[in-house]
Order: sequence, then structure tokens, then C-alpha cells
Amino acid sequence: MNVMTKVKTRLRLQITGTVQGVGFRPFIYRLAHDLALAGWVVNTRQGVIIEVEGPTARVDEFQQRIETDKPAISAIYSLESTCLDVVGYVGFTIRESDGEGESTALLLPDIALCADCRGEILDPTNRRFRYPFTNCTNCGPRFSIIAALPYDRPNTTMRGFAMCPACLTEYHNPADRRFHAQPNACPECGPHVELWDRGGTVLATHNAALHGAVSAIHTGQIVAVKGLGGFHLLVDARNADAVNRLRTRKHREEKPFALMFPSLAMVETACDLTSQEMRVLTSPASPIVLLRRHADTLAPGIAPGNPYLGVMLPYTPLHHLLLTDLNYPVVATSGNLSDEPISIDEDDAVRALGDIADIFLVHNRPILRHVDDSLVRVLLGREMVLRRARGYAPLPVISPEPLPPLLAVGGHLKNTVAVSVGQHAFLSQHIGDLETVPAYDALRRVAADLQHFYRVTPVHIASDLHPDYLSSRFAREQAADVVPVQHHLAHVLAGMADNALTGTVLGVAWDGTGLGMDGTVWGSEFLVVTDSTVKRLTHYRPFPLPGGDQAMREPRRSALGLLYAMLGDRVFSDAELLARLTFSPEEIPLLRQMLVRGINAPLTCGAGRLFDAVAALIGLHAVARFEGQAAMALEFATIDIPDEPGYNFPLVNDEAGLVLDWASVIQGVLHDLAIHLPHPRIAARFHHALAASIVSVAQHAALPRVVLSGGCFQNARLLTLTVEQLRQAGFSAYWHQRVPPNDGGIALGQLLAVAKPRQWVTE
Repeated sequence: MNVMTKVKTRLRLQITGTVQGVGFRPFIYRLAHDLALAGWVVNTRQGVIIEVEGPTARVDEFQQRIETDKPAISAIYSLESTCLDVVGYVGFTIRESDGEGESTALLLPDIALCADCRGEILDPTNRRFRYPFTNCTNCGPRFSIIAALPYDRPNTTMRGFAMCPACLTEYHNPADRRFHAQPNACPECGPHVELWDRGGTVLATHNAALHGAVSAIHTGQIVAVKGLGGFHLLVDARNADAVNRLRTRKHREEKPFALMFPSLAMVETACDLTSQEMRVLTSPASPIVLLRRHADTLAPGIAPGNPYLGVMLPYTPLHHLLLTDLNYPVVATSGNLSDEPISIDEDDAVRALGDIADIFLVHNRPILRHVDDSLVRVLLGREMVLRRARGYAPLPVISPEPLPPLLAVGGHLKNTVAVSVGQHAFLSQHIGDLETVPAYDALRRVAADLQHFYRVTPVHIASDLHPDYLSSRFAREQAADVVPVQHHLAHVLAGMADNALTGTVLGVAWDGTGLGMDGTVWGSEFLVVTDSTVKRLTHYRPFPLPGGDQAMREPRRSALGLLYAMLGDRVFSDAELLARLTFSPEEIPLLRQMLVRGINAPLTCGAGRLFDAVAALIGLHAVARFEGQAAMALEFATIDIPDEPGYNFPLVNDEAGLVLDWASVIQGVLHDLAIHLPHPRIAARFHHALAASIVSVAQHAALPRVVLSGGCFQNARLLTLTVEQLRQAGFSAYWHQRVPPNDGGIALGQLLAVAKPRQWVTE
């Protein structure tokens, strides 16, 4: 026995990371058998624990191959090993999961259908031919169906479907890719689809239901489809009448619709496609990707005035079957009412969507939580997540230091929430704008959900500084101490975390609005952020917004406020300017009164409102039909225009301190309008001036690292020019990648602000 213990080793390995729901335990099982090692592996609430015993050289090889041979969709964040006395294990087993202890295991997001499963559902000889719920350890539902950790079938919404003998054989066979695949099912034992009318009457089931849905789309009907994380509304993307009918019924006037294409080859017939965009489209996350369109084969109402299309590929077997049968692209927009979360229950969907959809394709696998489609844009050669949901949430951002247990409730628009556990900051799926009671209820559910998953009892709750946001009100209703965080500091800290930055940076946070420390509306912030302090270095010159929040829906009001700040009362005697902004004679007296008296005309320095003002001045959008429409139009106007210097934002001292003055820019815009310079060139000059202003402040601050955050940096033209100009001036530029630059990333920044408080300094 003594000789044996000298040549053998028992090693305990504790692994944290994305190691549940990715086939990690089956991988460990097969690796141990390949090396003739004994022991066991178990899922815990923290990750995976392995004990392995055998010849020392093989145990060493085992540990090395965990790192090199692990499943492609897994990720190891920590691997701790401990040598123990040999105990004489016989064989290697997968033990029952351990549900005790603090939850730090990383739950994998829902994963797109893999190539092997796709082949099976299209193979007439396979027992899963045309089965819409086919999955394996490499693909399928995760986050949308799990009720608790660890990730085992009894903890999912598949617990009501007992596996048949054939599926059980796969589940217990280490050589099968369905070995311990928790949602494993087939036509004999798993969920099924049904076709319902608007009243919930069953019209067809199983394969006949699929054929019925395809036939309905062929004939121009709107079909509500229960998918992975909620309902989609599907129509033929080539059918202008069907697309317009969907717009009318959904009360969605001009905001672009997302599209689902049957194949990558068909995407290439409609859009330009780079290798990076192709990689993102076909990744396990399978998000919507913004692509430059080059053909007009689709209905014009899909994305009016937009040179980009939001494109995704089928990511579930159900979608693959539908799109294979259709063989043309469909609109696949979220199945919800305006400003409400997507429907996830078929009975609720019939009630909520009955006035929109003509027919419903549903199934009996429950969805536990709503998960929207993620949205990605490839900029500067890498992906930028604009909406973080399916495929990305709830993977964590790793903090360089341990965090206290915290809850952050985000902002008002594009809301997400976050919790912290150890060095992990878990950012929720997209919740949306908190404009309705159902959206507020969704905030409550998601916040409770994350705390339940990770057993977090927050010592503090982080909220936005604005006290009237529904998220801030929700925070005050909780038991824990609430710590308000300034909106733009949260943006910068989220950008730092997304790039694993610590230390001192110049943070540039540009968006439409956010309450400032002085009680005014901020939005063009240059913040010097250190480990212990934050200083507002400068911003754009403030100007009034007649009508307050109404200006967000009417860019012409931003333009009028800007002109009033520059010209004073003279602007109201300039009939040509007022006509350009499309104000009626009846509107002018009230607007003048607001501005002259300062009533309902709050001051703002928001960069987003500058975009609105210029867009209105050059005639792109006096009134916006959806958030950001005017700024998007200004970007799109530049799409084929070379960079064109022309305007300048001087850095000056005035009564507000050091500010960037926009007056010369607006004078330049008015001059170029007077000489009939084409609008795209004016837009290009404006973008160049914005980027140059960031470089001038960076040079003034003399800090080598510049972090770009906030919704304005979703703009490809602005971001590209800014990064290029900063690099040419010798600065290192950082922008968002996996965390949205818009308010979808605010909750992460709030967590970090509370975990490591910084003192605001004014000198």
C-alpha cells in the first residue's frame, strides 16, 4: 500500500466559470476514462468539483487537458487544485449535484442549435426528423428554462417531461453527445407544438401545426410564434402589405423590424457581410447583427430610411424548420405591446397579441423568464453588444477585486439590473424602457430572479441619481440601504469594466440625458476618474430645451433652444429658420414664453440633443417616431461621405467654467445651409467636429487612456472618427464590447460605483 501511494496521486479540482450546461461533466468523465483514472465529478452551486486518482503523470496530464481540451462553449475562470491522500477509488462516476452553499456557478445563456442537431431534424431517417425541440450538450435552452442551480433537469421546466427509454440511453451513455444533456427529448417524450386561432382553439398539432404556420405566412398572415425566450411576430419580409399591416397593428410607425433569414447564403444576397459579421451571426449566441444592405428585394416598410438591416439566422430547431419550409426571409419582431416585455406564456400571448396576430404557433415547454434577441454591431473590427439578452445574459463581468453583495437597478431606458457575487458582476437580460406597469413588474421579477439564483442579500442597492425613475423608486421600496449613482459616472465605470481597466482614465460619457450632480441635465461629460475620486472636467455649453421631455420626441425643440441660446429673441423674427423647423404660427408664442421666462425649459448639455438639433436644422427629422431616430439619420447621411473637417468646438471658460462651445459649429451649419452645401457633407463635418472636440479635451487633460461610453457611441461614424483621431494624437482609446454603451450597461457601472466609492471633487 505504501508503494502504491507513492506512485499514485489524488487531486481535488475546484473549477468556476461557464461549466454547467456545456457538457463539462461528460467531458471530464470521458477524459478520466481515456486516461484510466478513477474518481468523480459533481456540479455544485459554485461550479464543478472533481476528484481524480491514479498514476501521477496521468493525473498531471488530466489537469493540463482540462484547460486545452475543454468544450468550446465553456470558460474556466478559476481552477484550484489540492493534493490529497489516495483512497483507492474504483472507476469514475458523475455524482448527483450538490445544491448547498453560496451560488457562484456560471449559468450558460441559451445557445443556438448546433450543426449536428440541425442535421438530425432535416434527416428523414433520423428519429428526430422535424422535431422542434431537438438539443444536445452543445446547444439548446439554458437560461430561459432553469429555475435554480445547479443546472439539472429537475431544476428546469423540462422536469414535467420524463425521458423515454431511447432518450435515457443517450443521457446515460458517455460516448453520446446527449450524455447528461438536461433538456434532452424526442417526439416520443418531449414537448410538442400546436396551432391556435385567436381564441385559443387548437387547429392542428405537431408537424401539421408547423405546416399550418408556414401556409399562413405564405398567404400574408401575421403569425405569433412561441420560441425560446418569448414570442416573435412573423410575416413574409417580401410582402409589403403584410409588413405594413404589422406596423399598423403594433403601432410601430417607423422603427426598424428585425429579420430572420433561412441561411447565410441568402443573407449575402441582401447585405454586405464581413468575416467578423459572419462569425457573430453564426456564433452560439446567434444575435441580431446590423448589416449594410445592398439590395431592395424586401418590403420597403421593414427599415424606412435605414441603410442597415437587423439580421439573424434561425437559432432554434423550430425556427430552422419554419425558415427551411419558407425559404425566404421573414420579419421576426418581438411579440409584445409597445413598451411591454415580450410575452412568454401562450394564454397571455393570446390576450396581449390577439389584435395583432392572425394565428398562433405555440408549444407546451414552459418559458421561465423572458429573453429578447440580443443586438450586435461590428465596429472597428470587433463586436459591440447594443442589447444584451439571449446568448449573452447572464454571463458575468469579472471584477479585479472582490465585490460586496449588491443589487443595482439600472436606469429608466433600456433597463437591466445586476448583482455581485465575489468577483462576478452578473448583468441581467434586457428588460426595456420602464414606461408601463408590465415593464415595471418585469423589473421586479428579474431583480428577484437574480438574487434568488445567486442567493444574494444585498448590503446596498445602487440606483440612478434621478429620484423619479421607476427603477429608483423600486430601489427605495427594498429593505437595503439605497446609494444613488450619477448616471454618467456609471457609464464610464461600465466602460472601464468592459475593458478590464483600473486606475486613472479620462471618461467620455455622451448620451441624451442624465441628472447631474448640480441638478441640471447632463449628457456630454468628460470625467477624470481615479481609484478614489471623480472630477467633471468639462462638457458642452448648456442650452434650454423648450418643453423639457417633449424635446426628446421633437428634435426641432432642441434646435430652437440652441438657436435661442445663440441668437436670443432674434430667432423669433427669423421666419425662414422657424419655417425650417416646421413650427406653426400658433406654436411660436408658447415656445417663446417658455424660453424667455425659463418655464418648462430646463438647461441641458446632452450630446444627444446636439445631434437632434443639427438633424432638425438640416431637415432630416423635425419630429422623431422612435428614440434616437434623428441621431441615427444624421449618422446614416454620412455613410458614403469621406471625412470632412469644417467646424470647431473651441474649449473656453465662461460662467459655467471650462466648456466646449457649440456656437461656431451651429454658425457653420447655418452658413453651409445658406450656400446649399449638400446635407450629407454638413453631417460629415459635424461628426468630425465632435470627434475633434474629444481629442482637444484629451490633450487638455493629458491622460493617456480615454474611455468612450454612452448611447452616442453606438454611432459608427462618431466612434470610428474618435478612435482614429485619438490614436493619431497618441492616446489609447477604449470602447464597449460585451456590455452595451447605452443605458443597458448602467447597472454594471452602478455596482462598481457602490463597491468602490469615489469622492466628487470640484477644484
